[in-house]
Amino acid sequence: MQIDNALFENGKKLPVVEEFYTLQGEGHHFGKAAYFLRIGGCDVGCSWCDTKFSWNPDLHPVVDTDTIIDHIVACPAGAVVVTGGEPLIFDLDYLCSRLKDFGVETFLETSGTHPVSGQWDWICLSPKRQLPPQAGIYPLASELKVIISESADFEWAVENSGLVSDTCILYLQPEWSVYSEMMPLIVDFIKENPSWKVSLQAHKFMRIP
Repeated sequence: MQIDNALFENGKKLPVVEEFYTLQGEGHHFGKAAYFLRIGGCDVGCSWCDTKFSWNPDLHPVVDTDTIIDHIVACPAGAVVVTGGEPLIFDLDYLCSRLKDFGVETFLETSGTHPVSGQWDWICLSPKRQLPPQAGIYPLASELKVIISESADFEWAVENSGLVSDTCILYLQPEWSVYSEMMPLIVDFIKENPSWKVSLQAHKFMRIP
């Protein structure tokens, strides 16, 4: 998916699917309070995606980025998770630059399919087999989170783990709809490969956004 960022004033406007205050439910920052900003637009197209409503950016209101920043800064958490869709479709330099002026921690969730923009305190890379990440994202990843929906995903996980830095934290996360089938396989894999950890969509168990 190619976006003409000039139409979005080079990041001074963004298509917003939703924004809300909650607790992070996955990965390294599980349980941490943060403001969530979901940006519209995605070209990865995972069949099991639970936010397919975010894929088409034209379906969502285009909002002044300064307005979004006001919402984030007003949140007591002092931290924002920028997700999608695939947020790196858009130029995020302006968003992050202004947030850093206010001392806000910035966390990114990405599949890595587009060049990195913005300033990030933490990057969660979740690579997908059908549209692999660009090479430049791997050394920047703070955590690698591979979704396990079938046995072949373990090989994909190992392949990607060889591309990230030595300090990158490695996670395997069962795809929600096949949780019962994949969880025993993940447990066995991690016991044999203890450099990996398990990540769960704990927010679904807790029934929070």
